[in-house]
Formats: sequence, structure tokens, C-alpha cells
Amino acid sequence: MSSKNVRLEVMQFLEKDVESLIEKYLIPVEKIWQPTDFLPNSEGNRFFEELTEIRELSKELPYDFWVVLVGDMITEEALPTYESWLMDVEGVNQVDGENAWAKWVRHWTAEENRHGDVLNKYLYLSGRVNMREIEKTTQHLIADGFDIGTDRDPYKNFVYTSFQELATYVSHNRVAKLAKEKGNKQLAKMCKIISGDEMRHHHAYSEFVERIFKVDPSQMMLAFHYMMKQKITMPAHFLRESGDKIGTAFEEFSNTAQRIGVYTSKDYVDILQKLINRWEIDKITNLSDEAEKARDYLMKLPNRMMRLADRIKIPENSFQFKWVEPARIK
Repeated sequence: MSSKNVRLEVMQFLEKDVESLIEKYLIPVEKIWQPTDFLPNSEGNRFFEELTEIRELSKELPYDFWVVLVGDMITEEALPTYESWLMDVEGVNQVDGENAWAKWVRHWTAEENRHGDVLNKYLYLSGRVNMREIEKTTQHLIADGFDIGTDRDPYKNFVYTSFQELATYVSHNRVAKLAKEKGNKQLAKMCKIISGDEMRHHHAYSEFVERIFKVDPSQMMLAFHYMMKQKITMPAHFLRESGDKIGTAFEEFSNTAQRIGVYTSKDYVDILQKLINRWEIDKITNLSDEAEKARDYLMKLPNRMMRLADRIKIPENSFQFKWVEPARIK
């Protein structure tokens, strides 16, 4: 049997448990927070007072902070790309109304959708950024699509989402801390609760991988090895500003995030180590010779990558983005 057919068989085998995993890791609509919980109440008598407070507190936040917040928001707003990608994964069948994997993708998307929504509204109300340029970048990012190197392989896709959800947790959590340090408690609370969602989703996708390791350990190991050898591509790697070529803004956005400590190359290595520990890669048995070699590679990889991370030099000067005009920040 081909590896593709085995993957489909494994996905169908695991599907019986997906409904219970939805209940375990996702929160019903009536119970979960909504964007308006963190924004001025447009129906209330204090709307303009609350709006003024947001705009005043926003003046305390520096240029690089706004760049990172904008980049995080655009990444979240590109959700249609991520949903359409996951809906095409082997074993996910959106035509079959009973397919539990498709239900998972839809419900996960519904939760994630709130993140871009609340950040977008906050940025608009803050008066500190150029929303039209941000909107152009968002439209470009969705229109340009992305290729994360997973093809339709569920094993590779679940490694990617396990890694990426933890990376977004780190980013939103650090932004929350920076906002709190500047006295912006409401923004800090908003980013903190977003990071909580990302951590829940990380645990979900990590459990998917754990379950696959139990039934198809060699192929799951090879998929993990493949994804880490080619490196995890960030979802916004095609980021660009208006008038620029595809991908031209991503490196500068990444430099900014690294410069203020929101997401660094060392965080990348730390996430890799956490996944190795979580999945107990060193203890997995019944591996083929090829998968054993893949395991050896993975076990040694964090130390190798940390040595490289220590050498990375980040530009000290901020890149001038069209999203954030310095005159608005002063």
C-alpha cells in the first residue's frame, strides 16, 4: 500500500475521535470571548470616552511595537488561505457533511477568525497606523496564497500547525507583556487571551500527531524530519506592501519582531525542542531504519540550530513600513 493510502487510512481511523477532540480543545460560541468584549461599546454612552482612552494609551507604544502588532494582525487576517489549505488535506472532506475532520477545520477557523477581527478593529480605533496600506497588504497576502511545503499530507500539515500555533502563542504573549509594561492593560489582556487560544490549538494539533505516532510511527517520524529539515515557513512569508514584490516585507517584519524580542530565532529552536519532548521522540519504538536515522537527525538538530541562532545579527535601525508612519507615533 502506498504511503498516501496509508495516511488516508490512518486519518479515517482517527476520525472517530475528532468529535471528542473538538469538545476537548474548542470552546462553544456562547461561552467563548468575542472581539467586542475588548473594544469600546458603540451602543453605550461612554463610547467616545473609551475611544479616547484607547487613543491616549496608544501614544505610549513605540514604532517597532506597532509594526509587530500590524504584522501579527495581517497574519491572522489571512485566515481564508489557511482554511482553504487545510480543507484540501488528505482525509479532510468538506463535501461529505459527516466528515469530522472538515468539522474540526471549520470550528478551528471560526475561533481563529476572532483574532484578526479584534486586532483589526483595535488598530483602526488607535489612530496610530495607516489602515489603507494595511488593508492592501492583507488583500495581497490572501491573493498571493502560500506554500508551506506540506502538500496534502496530513502528517506534515499537523507538524506545521503544532509548531505554528505555539509560535503564534509566543508572539501574542510577548506583545501582551510589552503592552502591559507601557500601561496598556486592555491591549495586554486582549493579546494575552488570543495567545491562550493559540496554546489550546497547539495542544490539539500536537495530540493529533501523538495519535498518529501510535499507529504509524515510521512515516510520522519521516514527516517530522522532512518539515524540520526544510524549516518551518511562517504563514506570512509572502508578506508585501503595496507596490512591492511578493515576500519583500517579511524579512523586515521578522527583523522587527526579533529586535524587540517578540519572536526570535532562539524561540524557533525552543519550539522544536518542546515538540521533541512533547512527542517523546527518543522513546518511540518500532521504527524503520530510515525513520531511526530521521530520529537521530531530529534529536541533534536543536543544538545545531542554537549555535547558528547565536550568530545571527539583527539590524539595529527600524525599517520604514508604509503601515506605520513615524509622524503618527511621535
